[in-house]
Amino acid sequence: MYDIKKWKHIFKLDPAKSISDNDLDAICMSKTDAIIIGGTDGVTEDNVIQLMSRVRRYPLPLALEISNVESVMPGFDFYFVPTVLNSANVKYHNGILLDALKSFGHMIDFDEVVFEGYVVMNPDSKVAQLTQANTNLTEDDIEAYAQMINAMYKLPVMYLEYSGTYGESEKVKTAASMLTDTQLFYGGGISNQEEAEEMASIADTIIVGDIVYKDIKKALKTVKVKESHK
Repeated sequence: MYDIKKWKHIFKLDPAKSISDNDLDAICMSKTDAIIIGGTDGVTEDNVIQLMSRVRRYPLPLALEISNVESVMPGFDFYFVPTVLNSANVKYHNGILLDALKSFGHMIDFDEVVFEGYVVMNPDSKVAQLTQANTNLTEDDIEAYAQMINAMYKLPVMYLEYSGTYGESEKVKTAASMLTDTQLFYGGGISNQEEAEEMASIADTIIVGDIVYKDIKKALKTVKVKESHK
């Protein structure tokens, strides 16, 4: 079984976006720690299974980040289940999870399920708008969410999601300073090696996504954080 605590770098691939065989090969052979398949909109059973079957040819961990029940299927090493703590809509706290458990609870291997305490930070992102997230957060708010995730809910992962824009390092540091057992994932706007290095020096794990589709060479260079932040 893979140990996600050791993951420093993850590529996140959106099943609703196209990626060439050559670029996918480069991503999967880059020595990244894992691939997450997930997105906000346009995620269907068909495009998830298509991307999963392409990635499965490579010997690295593969996770599905669940955004809807319809696209959940067997064949992944892990299933990441987000609960968006700063959402104003209870659906994104536990509503999707409730539906999933009613449908699949009897067949779930909970050793494969990783619950993520999501805090969405970019007000202009699709995920913020979909989940009606309150993104106007102070460092005190971030500190409290980190405490909530780490000490009260005891979730394995806190995910600071800046989704398409590069985040505020001080707020990421604030979250990191409060976590003792919970692993800190940072995702959003990493577009070059320097930004990857900065966030990898703060967070336990960085998630690199958008740049894969814009500049594959820059995306591949972000994997170098594994050497500099062992």
